[in-house]
Amino acid sequence: MIGKGKSISHTRASMSYGWNQEKDAEIVLKEFLHGDSPAEITKEFKMLQDQNYHCTKNTLSFVISPTIEDGKRLDKNELQAITKRFMHEMKLGERQAIAFVHQDKDHKHIHLYVNRIDFKGIAYNDSFIGKRSQLAAEKTAEHLGLTTVKQIQFEKEFNLNEIRTEIKRRHDLTMKQFKPKSFDAYIKDMQVNGVKVIPTINNQKKLQGFRFEFDGHNLKGSEVHRNMSIGNIGKQMAGIEGAKVLKNNNVTIKIADKLVDLTPNLALKITKFIIKKAIDKGISY
Repeated sequence: MIGKGKSISHTRASMSYGWNQEKDAEIVLKEFLHGDSPAEITKEFKMLQDQNYHCTKNTLSFVISPTIEDGKRLDKNELQAITKRFMHEMKLGERQAIAFVHQDKDHKHIHLYVNRIDFKGIAYNDSFIGKRSQLAAEKTAEHLGLTTVKQIQFEKEFNLNEIRTEIKRRHDLTMKQFKPKSFDAYIKDMQVNGVKVIPTINNQKKLQGFRFEFDGHNLKGSEVHRNMSIGNIGKQMAGIEGAKVLKNNNVTIKIADKLVDLTPNLALKITKFIIKKAIDKGISY
């Protein structure tokens, strides 16, 4: 669950959006209010807001968003419970408030409007209200057994690690199975093993890296594994491409039937590796 909050002055306009019937808006909470339209609710808010003329941003606007999966199973009573608990976590006390749920998209979410001025004419302290809204949503989710942001982040990171591991496994399989001798061959061989390799071309039209697309994820080589930067892939091959690099640091290579240059840094990195490899091989004899 995610919570967002801010203080606003345009109460009626914002509330009109929340009450938009085209978005299948449904009222899930109404506290100390009688009106049946944004204009009427705004007037009721204003009766208290006029007691505190120092405060200009005198309405609190919140958006509370359960996860898509949680939202699918939440009924009106549960959405009301979420709203009330959120207000409790924000320490809003007894105030005029109205909340609507939007169901026009898969992502069900709540718009909550609270009078910043209480019945004594005192303004709610809105310091760090954005951060506090996030924390209140976390505590609300935990209290009601809903998915928290921390859980989502953990699952995303866990899934991403699985994706990284699988791309690296397929890379190792490609190098062992096909033994590609050029970047072009490597791209085609990885495609056979189910990974799309996308060359990254800079503004100077030079090849500077690869991105790897697999199972809906798109990652830079260095994000997959430290050994999967384009420089390290070039070192692994160090065959036909290596011979070309030795001839010209700004070497032109063929990728997907197009000619591109390696960046000087990349060419130099591969060159140094090939020279070192040649020296080591000579010493071993």
